[in-house]
Amino acid sequence: MRLFKPLLALLPALALLGCSSMKVRTDYAPSAVEAVAQYRTYAWMLNASGDPSSPDRNPIVGERIQLAVDRELAKRGYQRVEAGPADFMLGWHASLTDKVDVQAVNGYYGYEWDPVFGPVGVGGSGYALEPVTEVREYKQGTLILDVVDSEANKLVWRGVAEAELSANPDQKERQEKIDEAAKKLVERFPPERQEP
Repeated sequence: MRLFKPLLALLPALALLGCSSMKVRTDYAPSAVEAVAQYRTYAWMLNASGDPSSPDRNPIVGERIQLAVDRELAKRGYQRVEAGPADFMLGWHASLTDKVDVQAVNGYYGYEWDPVFGPVGVGGSGYALEPVTEVREYKQGTLILDVVDSEANKLVWRGVAEAELSANPDQKERQEKIDEAAKKLVERFPPERQEP
C-alpha cells in the first residue's frame, strides 16, 4: 500500500509525457502544387507585427528562426537569394502563450467482493487513497511559416508548428524547439498533389 500511493501520484506526470510532442499541420492551395514543385530559390519577407512584445518583433528570435529554416531548406536543395528574383517568399509569425494544465486522479481503487457476483465496482470496500491533483503551468510556442508565390503574390502554403515549453524556457530549450519546428515544417514542403 505504501508503494502504491507514490505510484498513483506519478500517473498525472506520466500522462503528460505523451502531451509534450510537437504538433505540425500544413495547408496549401491545390491550384499551386505544380508551380510549388518547380521552386528552387527563395527570399525572406519582412515581418510586420503590431505588438511590440510579440516574438515577431524580436530580431534575435527572427534570426534564429530564419537560420533554422535556411538550414533545412538548404538540405532539400533550395537556395536563398538576397537580391534578384526568387521563386517564392517566406514569412513567419510566432507566439508564446501561457497555458495551465490540471490533471486529477480519483483516490478510490478496488472492488467490493460479492459472494454471488464476484468483484463488483460499487460499494465501500477497496482501497481509499488521497485524491491527487496536478496543476502545471507551461508555455505553448507557435511558429507559422508562410510560402508566397513571388510572381502571383499569393499565399500557396502554410505550415504551423505548436510545441510545449517549460514555464521559463531558457535559450537552449527555445533553440531546440525552433530547430525541431523548422525541420518538421520543411519536411512537409513542397506539398504533394492529393488525388480526388
